[in-house]
Amino acid sequence: MTDYSGIHTSVLLERSIELLGPALGRPGAVLVDCTLGLGGHSEAFLEAFPELHLVGLDRDPNALRLAGERLERFSDRIDLVHCVYDEIDEALEGLGIDEVDGVLFDLGVSSMQLDEVERGFSYSKDAPLDMRMDDTAAFTAAEIVATYSEADLRRIFRDYGEEKLADRYARFIVRARDEAPILRSGQLVDIIQAATPAKFSNSGHPAKRVFQALRIEVNAELSVLERALPKAIDALVVGGRIVVLAFQSLEDRIVKRELTKRAASTAPAGLPVELPEHRPELKLLVRGAELADDDERARNPRSIPVRLRAAERIRRIA
Repeated sequence: MTDYSGIHTSVLLERSIELLGPALGRPGAVLVDCTLGLGGHSEAFLEAFPELHLVGLDRDPNALRLAGERLERFSDRIDLVHCVYDEIDEALEGLGIDEVDGVLFDLGVSSMQLDEVERGFSYSKDAPLDMRMDDTAAFTAAEIVATYSEADLRRIFRDYGEEKLADRYARFIVRARDEAPILRSGQLVDIIQAATPAKFSNSGHPAKRVFQALRIEVNAELSVLERALPKAIDALVVGGRIVVLAFQSLEDRIVKRELTKRAASTAPAGLPVELPEHRPELKLLVRGAELADDDERARNPRSIPVRLRAAERIRRIA
């Protein structure tokens, strides 16, 4: 049997179990792992809660296959579904599940996808400009680079990569593609490096934010998350819990906004008594966003940027 522990180390695993655990102890409890990946978090939950039923969602067919092999011994307690996680409501309906006790999101690109050179996610290795999390989808990073206007390239580099040199990089890419198609990550890195002024040479790899922006655009990551979070919260029973691990600020802002909004009273200002229908839907379980501790950061460098947020559902809207 494949040893997956060396392939991927799950981030904030023990803390996720600690936060979700109080909602998962009853017989028949259901946990939705919205980002199944290689199944590291799911495996730990299934081991920790012998009567837990797991629904694992992933847009990557290869991840589903590998996770299915890893979780084979739990086959009578799992349902794995090929879908993007903003389809959580449809996935649950298809399984005949009305409510769930826990939801976990481990956002961003998976270690497996980063490590598969041919997927084109990494700026450090030359590969086709792909970046699809679901390799059955049609839209690739190469198409964006080839067809987006300079203004649209500038927009995604600025909005999704928070790139200060968005204007310059977009201009250089358009100029380069007029001379020859840009089909590989190495070509794009060369263009970005040539466009980067010397004074920015010590600010990390110049392609990092551009590659992040392209990946987000290819997979519609932010809009998918904005649709998925409300659906996931709506699926929770009263007493159910949600944990979200975000690895970049754009995702974390969306998570913070949705959880904070639902954890606030909707009573109009000045109302002397809070009516039941104005009470918050959620109770926040952590103060702000939690980070991995020093030990985990040293043990697993991919945990360094993580931001964890969690909440419990305390009221259901009629």
